[in-house]
Amino acid sequence: MAIDPSYKTRKVITIGIVSELTGLSERQIRYYEERKLIFPERTEGGNRKYSFADVEQLIEIANKREEGIQTYEIRQEMLKAKEKRKEEDRKVRNQMLRGQINARFGIQKE
Repeated sequence: MAIDPSYKTRKVITIGIVSELTGLSERQIRYYEERKLIFPERTEGGNRKYSFADVEQLIEIANKREEGIQTYEIRQEMLKAKEKRKEEDRKVRNQMLRGQINARFGIQKE
């Protein structure tokens, strides 16, 4: 039986469980949300729901904070990494598109 890779991104974990898994207080977790370092979903009742990827992100944030890195710096680093991923994705899409066009029109690379 194969495990669905999306299990890591499904927002199903409550803040209490996240607190237990990470060792962070619920207040710290909310603070990281306020600082736009983590983005939980909300239920209709307003409860936060996190994913396993969020838990990993929170652990990474906590480790950086222990090293003395400020939340602003962590946020800037996250934004740079996101932009880098977007640029890499764009390059891959362009290469795939070129390959499809070349295949469609019988263009051979030399």
